[in-house]
Amino acid sequence: MPIHIAMLGYNRAGLDIYNWLVEQDDVKLIGLFTTDEQLKPITTFDLDFIISAGYHHRIPEEIINHPNVACINIHPSYLPYNRGADPNVWSIVEGTPTGVSIHLVEPDIDTGPVIAQMQVQTDFADTGLDLHQRLEDAQLECFKQAWPEIRSGEFDADPQRETDATAHTRGDLHDLCHLHPDDQYTVKELLDILRALTHPPYENAHIEVDGETYYLEVSIRQADEEAD
Repeated sequence: MPIHIAMLGYNRAGLDIYNWLVEQDDVKLIGLFTTDEQLKPITTFDLDFIISAGYHHRIPEEIINHPNVACINIHPSYLPYNRGADPNVWSIVEGTPTGVSIHLVEPDIDTGPVIAQMQVQTDFADTGLDLHQRLEDAQLECFKQAWPEIRSGEFDADPQRETDATAHTRGDLHDLCHLHPDDQYTVKELLDILRALTHPPYENAHIEVDGETYYLEVSIRQADEEAD
């Protein structure tokens, strides 16, 4: 019997996972849902899994609690760190562990028990864009590795450690982008903010000087190793 899945999401990681599942002989995908309005008929389908990756809306409780259906999310952070929005930015700014997590969905954002995780290596030269792309790749790889246990239903799901939890909203990113001329930082703190917000083509970090607004990006490269 094929496994019946509804997929929620519309970023590259979500599309990569969707396309990978399409290739599996024992999987039947009923669709890729990207908006709130599209979710309304989901509870009428005969499903085994609802899988979310890159879905930027809160999933209604009637879908989370759909009988006999596991609702799973793939989140680009090493939970419980960086729940919510823009985890690639906050892992740089706050120096928290970086990675991806697969977890059961609960009504609160990114709080559900964790099924699988994968850490992602970082470097001081990384920008927000670099890390975003690396986390997208890692989401597919983590899902592929975890899928046999998920598919069988024989997976462990461990509660998150609330004492380590951090979370951010879109509004937090908006506030971070606005640099104030009189604020004080260490050099590294300021560089971490600038590289975290460097994500072309987006114009993120900005400062107002003498009535003019200026946008900032940063490029950091590691010095070449000296020859022996």
